[in-house]
Amino acid sequence: MGMTTAAPGMRCCHARDALLNCEIEEISMPTSRAVPVEVLSDAAFEPFGWVLGQPHPLEKNPLEFRSPATDFWHEHFFDPGTGGDTEVLWVAYRDATSPISRLEVHHLTQQAVIPLRGDIIQILCLSDDNQAPDLSTLRAYQVSPGIGICMRPGVWHTTRAADATCMMLTRRSTTADLVDHLNHASPARESTLLEIPPHDLIRKAG
Repeated sequence: MGMTTAAPGMRCCHARDALLNCEIEEISMPTSRAVPVEVLSDAAFEPFGWVLGQPHPLEKNPLEFRSPATDFWHEHFFDPGTGGDTEVLWVAYRDATSPISRLEVHHLTQQAVIPLRGDIIQILCLSDDNQAPDLSTLRAYQVSPGIGICMRPGVWHTTRAADATCMMLTRRSTTADLVDHLNHASPARESTLLEIPPHDLIRKAG
């Protein structure tokens, strides 16, 4: 969800096939490096998920309707994972700080983030063979109102924005699990929060 306020030392859990508790730890990697904020595109984002809100496709879509008054069409089938219920969240982001030093991952569900007011920068990386962040894949993309993203399960991420409001699609049990972890330091079972070496965001001038 891009949360950045979990207290150090909280216990978290690492789960794919089994839901096991683990300590928040620091990945042993070189010190700070730069992560440029890139232009969002379908091709660039594909390893992490899907870009939502692209211009209306020219080819005929069987799940669409077009008229002089309105158009609507299929964009994406959201998957909350086996046995999951889809939940809609309203999320306010107000942390634009750099460097990036913490990521989170949700093990069971896709997660969509759709800015309604204000731009966000979404930072993402893939998981390695041990389900830890593969920092060689770390990328950052600017996402503006009118466009959204949907991340695959297992994609590490965080969010930066000076002042933005987003709609989020997620899994109801993942939200409840994360809220309990952040508010009460209970072991998280559907997400993991992890400290990483600092990475500086490099934004284009202007």
